Amino acid sequence: MNVEQNYASIEQIQDRLQSRPPVTAGSREADTAGSFHKILADTAGRVRFSKHATQRLETRNIDMSEEQKTRLSDAADQAREKGMKESLVMVDNLAFIVNVKSNTVITAVNDVDHAVFTNIDGAIIN
Repeated sequence: MNVEQNYASIEQIQDRLQSRPPVTAGSREADTAGSFHKILADTAGRVRFSKHATQRLETRNIDMSEEQKTRLSDAADQAREKGMKESLVMVDNLAFIVNVKSNTVITAVNDVDHAVFTNIDGAIIN
């Protein structure tokens, strides 16, 4: 039995969305299309934060500057280049465990004086 499956790449989907005729302002489609493109632009090349990490940022009152987020993303890229899978990334006085493959921050810690980190295969101090 020969079954052919055709899957569109993200680039193909973006091209389709961008080539759609413009929608009128105020319509739900306009809001959705604009939001989609804004999210795509905002997250391109950046690490994502898991639900758990987001909760940790909130409960520990951790506010990150754009510069710190950029340094965190750069460190995740360095970890990927070195072949790491689960990495500890230090940015200033903040520590993050990053799943390098999925480019996702798993948890965040702001009290690193007595912290213990397990199941990591590398660390980057940035």
